[in-house]
Amino acid sequence: MYHTWTRYFTPSPVHHRLGLVCLGVGLQHGTLPTVGPRTLDHHVAIIISAGGGWLIAPDGARHTVTAPALLWIVPGVPHHYGADPKTGWDESFVDFTGPAADTYTELGYIEPDRPVVPLADTGPARTAVGRIARAARRGNPLLEVETSAAVHELLVALRRARADTDADGDPVLQALARDAFLPLSVGEHAARHGMTPAELRTAVRRGAGCSPKDYLLGIRLGRAKELLVGTELPVAAVARRVGYDDPAYFSRLFTRRVGTAPVRFRDRQIRSVPGGWSTQIPDPDNPPLVSG
Repeated sequence: MYHTWTRYFTPSPVHHRLGLVCLGVGLQHGTLPTVGPRTLDHHVAIIISAGGGWLIAPDGARHTVTAPALLWIVPGVPHHYGADPKTGWDESFVDFTGPAADTYTELGYIEPDRPVVPLADTGPARTAVGRIARAARRGNPLLEVETSAAVHELLVALRRARADTDADGDPVLQALARDAFLPLSVGEHAARHGMTPAELRTAVRRGAGCSPKDYLLGIRLGRAKELLVGTELPVAAVARRVGYDDPAYFSRLFTRRVGTAPVRFRDRQIRSVPGGWSTQIPDPDNPPLVSG
């Protein structure tokens, strides 16, 4: 016995320009029928939140699926899977496509070489699926945009929910972020962690989807922008604060990556900040309010 609820969509060409579009959503549980062998022309994220089953990869290898887990179905790759015929499983799935899927794959959010991914928790991912299911009501004029936004949310939730990721994130990335403003080379950062530069590149690519240099640069430039907008520090002092001893090099780097020089960025963004600039992250449940 099994129960299933599904909806399928056909977004217009203009909606495809959102980057990702949702093609379908489903909520199922029980001893579901076996799927495949088949090949699709789009992606499917299948979240298994209870029970278990199996998946046969294109190379013929049989993978055991034990909840909580994620099954990745990618375009053009044959797949064959099913729930355990005795216990069944609890499944949510989202079909999606769009040019942004290639970028998410490059960043490591979608893993074509890892058809079965153990998860630590399916709650946030199921919340994103729930948004799609609620948006799927007949006649919803915002259907394509709401479901597109939820697919982006789903991919982030699934990336964060991987069982091999600490609740606070990858410890190597945490350490790099902590040390980002020290005037260290990538090789020196690697040595601080007892790693070779190649090992550090692999770890950062796996965790953040980019090179250590780009990861550090993003953190440094983000902090530089905050200092330019929130303080009156000279550009040279800002450069030193974020790890660059050569202000001219910092300005060239900032201009190349941001698209405008540091001074011009400050002129465009600066505003008075009554009471001073805060580094405290606002509480979403108790945000700052304007009182009068």
